[in-house]
Amino acid sequence: MTAPELSASAFSLFPQWLPVAAAQPAMSTVWWQWVASTDSLTARLMAAGEPGAFRVRLLRQTIGLPQRDEALALGIAPRRYAWLREVALCIDETPWVVARSVAPLHQLQGKGLGKLGERSLGSWLFQQPDLVRGPLEATATRPRFIRSQPGLAAQSLWGRRSVFEHGGLSLLVQEYFLSTMADALGLPSR
Repeated sequence: MTAPELSASAFSLFPQWLPVAAAQPAMSTVWWQWVASTDSLTARLMAAGEPGAFRVRLLRQTIGLPQRDEALALGIAPRRYAWLREVALCIDETPWVVARSVAPLHQLQGKGLGKLGERSLGSWLFQQPDLVRGPLEATATRPRFIRSQPGLAAQSLWGRRSVFEHGGLSLLVQEYFLSTMADALGLPSR
């Protein structure tokens, strides 16, 4: 039995996030390769954007309340404070991906995440020997966190997220692929 074909608008009938396999029928093969990959997105962007220069632009890093779906993904109470980090992953200063990371505040002790600055979170994550990545989920909805960011008018085509576990830390990483990336690489709209 094959999975039913889903259009991007069909996602409004489902929860915001779906298991990545459930979203596969709605996306082209080339997008599937980006959304379902489990290697370092930073490394993939650097390779795809060559000879352009890769840069992480820190949009916001703060202590705050996670969104309800983020708290549920991390298994914490929605009104529990968390570390929030929002970045744009850029090639030649053009944002290709926007990302938001969320971690329970009580788990951050000694991890050094607050000192990342404009360093890629992936460059830190993929150096951890005990790193475990949870299942990928996908969405066709726009990221809520970039609405108020100047210079980020590009549309989000696909988003993905997963929870990384490392040394007692649960870290939710959400990445949204932008239309600027699709345009630069000649990718289809879906």
